[in-house]
Amino acid sequence: MALNLIKLCVGCESVEDLEEWIAMRLADRRRAGEPVEQYHTTRMVPTRGAEITEGGSLYWVIKGNVQCRQLITEIRPFTDDEGIGRCHLVLDPLVVRTEWQPRRAFQGWRYLKPEDAPADLGKGRAGLAEMPPKLRQELAELGLL
Repeated sequence: MALNLIKLCVGCESVEDLEEWIAMRLADRRRAGEPVEQYHTTRMVPTRGAEITEGGSLYWVIKGNVQCRQLITEIRPFTDDEGIGRCHLVLDPLVVRTEWQPRRAFQGWRYLKPEDAPADLGKGRAGLAEMPPKLRQELAELGLL
């Protein structure tokens, strides 16, 4: 099974907010004539990259809960203009909603084993994605999601 990463989605209030940001960035890249791809820049390069790109995802923690994921298609190490090594995690722009899983704040990213990752919202629970984010947050805090 593929290995995943987990990271805080700093600045996002909801999954919908993340999806809007992705659409805006892709449109900006299209207008600029750049390759239309979405990536997230990190400082550290995962040493277990081959395990991650074999079907692993980046799970996003939004407002204290894992709420969604994106498939990691490629890991591209690079050196920035200041000579500092960095990494682009190239992501499928499709955001897959997951069951909510509480997480405390942490810095950077962490590895996430498949058995510890929350399940995708299936057809029987797809209605949860339609709930207003504030209501989902309150239900999650009460332990009802």
